[in-house]
Formats: sequence, structure tokens, C-alpha cells
Amino acid sequence: MPKTLAEKIIEFNIDLKYNGKLPKGFYVVNPFMDNPETLKVMSEFYHKFYNDSNKRKFLVGINPGRHGAGVTGVPFTDTKRLESECGIKMNSAYTHEVSSVFIYDMIKEFGGVEEFYSQVYINSPFPLAIVRDDGNGNMLNANYYDDPLLFEMTEDFMIESLKNHIGIGIDTSEIFILGKKNAGFINKLNKKAKLFDKISVLEHPRYIQQYKSKDKQFYIDKYISFLKHK
Repeated sequence: MPKTLAEKIIEFNIDLKYNGKLPKGFYVVNPFMDNPETLKVMSEFYHKFYNDSNKRKFLVGINPGRHGAGVTGVPFTDTKRLESECGIKMNSAYTHEVSSVFIYDMIKEFGGVEEFYSQVYINSPFPLAIVRDDGNGNMLNANYYDDPLLFEMTEDFMIESLKNHIGIGIDTSEIFILGKKNAGFINKLNKKAKLFDKISVLEHPRYIQQYKSKDKQFYIDKYISFLKHK
């Protein structure tokens, strides 16, 4: 029997390890190793929404945030929305992530979680959380492109990760990148590895929530029109 998308995604997540170098002050957080319940709820999520072999459109983030996929193992999904929208409770953590609010408001208008996840797969070129030390002992969220050396050190790992996402079963004819800066770097990866035919760019949910909240409906409509067009 061929493996379902759920089985392939769960295997990918369980096998995730970053053994490469990092610039001083940067660290990788692997939620699948840090919390046994993350593996449990992540597996439950993918069995619930990806238990088939149908191709999905690929919505591409940057790297997981500490309060979203860095805890739940599900991209752009904090524990609040994992429970309220996806029906999966996490007992060992309680998180709120700004980006998750926008994504799930958009999913509601798309047609709900079952409709959305039957058509769209979300992940990132760097699929583990990255944090940096602010110099005072505080760990802050970091993006893979925040430091030129960080991008250089993680580039091969990201290309390999994107190839693995393709192997899971995504539509490579057009992918949808969250964030203009993110798109610039993914274009570099794509030129090098020739992975995707077309790259379309959407504003990042965090940017929308923080700076464009008055125009939120415009961006929700934009996401839906991009993701639903044939």
C-alpha cells in the first residue's frame, strides 16, 4: 500500500535533525525532540487532515515560531487554534501566536479546516524553530535570513528539506511564499536547485496582523483568490 501524505509528513517530522553549523548566538529548537506531546498532537493533526494521497498546494513560511509550530509541530498553529479550530487539545503547553490568528481567520473564510487542509500544505524551507540570544540571556525568535552567515550555513539543509516536501506530494507548478524577503531567498534556492516552476508572493501573516490589521479583509481575500485559482 502506498503511504498517505499523513504518514510521509509524520516520518519527515520525526526524522528532522539539523546537524550543521550555526553562527554564534543562534540556536535551533526541535519541538519533536523536546516534548513527547508535540509528536502526539502533530501526528493526530496530519492523520486527521492529510490521510489521503492527493497533491496539495504549497504555502511556504520562513521557519516555525516558538509559540506556533515550535510547540504544536503544526505550522502557523498555536495551541489555542489547534484545540478550537482543529479539535486537538494539547495539555503540556498553552500558546498564542499572532500569525496563527490571521491564518485561521483566513481558513474560516476559505471554507474551514477540512476544506483548506484538503487543498493546502504549509511548511517552511527551514522546518525547525530558530532562536537567537539577545545578549542578555533572552532567547528571541529568529528567521533563517536574519544573518548572511546563517543563510549560508543552512542553505544546503533548506534545499534538502524542500526536496523532501516535494517528495511528500506537493504541486510544484506554483508555490505561495509568505513574505517578500522570504520570497527573495527562496528564489535564490530555487535558481540553484530548480525545484518550482512559479513562485507567487503573499504578505506574511505577522506583518498583516501588526501593520495592516485595518486592511485584514483585503489580505484574507487575496490569500483565498491566490490559493483557490486553478
